[in-house]
Amino acid sequence: MVVDVRPDEHIEPDDAEALAATARACALAGWAFRRVGAIDPVLLANVRWLAGYRHPRNHREPAASELTAAFAQPGGLLAGAERVGDRLAVLPVLYHLLWRRILEANLESGVLGPRSMVRRAVTAR
Repeated sequence: MVVDVRPDEHIEPDDAEALAATARACALAGWAFRRVGAIDPVLLANVRWLAGYRHPRNHREPAASELTAAFAQPGGLLAGAERVGDRLAVLPVLYHLLWRRILEANLESGVLGPRSMVRRAVTAR
């Protein structure tokens, strides 16, 4: 999916043609296109943070499976990580699972932190 996040006030009348062309190009590539306007700054900060952990090297077993099991019931981010092992080793795996949406947290309610509530995703990918 390609998402255009320019604020509405930055969209000029002539941009409609460019947006339509982008949508057509995305469709030809088999992608979806959506224009959503400005993104909430807290959500953007959290997504940028998690993007740093998107690389598959951050998916390490057995920590990934243990984290998925640990968050079958919602719990605090840091407490759940510490139940699985050393937080310095486990947190990159936890962030990767959040990026992949195997685990989930409300990324709009506040900046991810030790007390952020995390749970196993309803439809883990």
